[in-house]
Amino acid sequence: MRIKESLFAGLGTTLAIGVLALLDKGYPGAIWLMAPFGATAVLLFGVPDSPLAQPKNVVLGHVITAVIGIGFAQYVPVSPLTLALATGVAVTAMLISRTTHPPAGANPIVIMVSGQSWGFLITPVLLGAILMVAIAQGCRWCLRRRVPDDTPSSHSF
Repeated sequence: MRIKESLFAGLGTTLAIGVLALLDKGYPGAIWLMAPFGATAVLLFGVPDSPLAQPKNVVLGHVITAVIGIGFAQYVPVSPLTLALATGVAVTAMLISRTTHPPAGANPIVIMVSGQSWGFLITPVLLGAILMVAIAQGCRWCLRRRVPDDTPSSHSF
């Protein structure tokens, strides 16, 4: 990756995480930022043409794994076994649904360890993922880059 592309990836990441962090601070009681979004930013801005960084994968990967994590958190006691099982089920679900997004694999762990409820599915998961994708696509548009498709490429942001 060239220096210019790396700088743009870093700036895009800064913008996306910065917006989520400002929303998180500006709306007490609503969570807008979660750790897996840092890894999502690496894919969206660093390797945007990767199949793993496509909008469908980002949004649905996060939503599917969050539903699984919340389901486990709400209905079974958290233990090493249930953490492992929820993560395994989440990975399986992403692969079956063709919505694989590796950062989303952390969602069940984050959700179960922090004891989140169904509201977490809306913010930060759904709205945060949509906002990150929108910012990434907006940055690409501003730089006159094409919007990502399903064709993998080694080009970045």
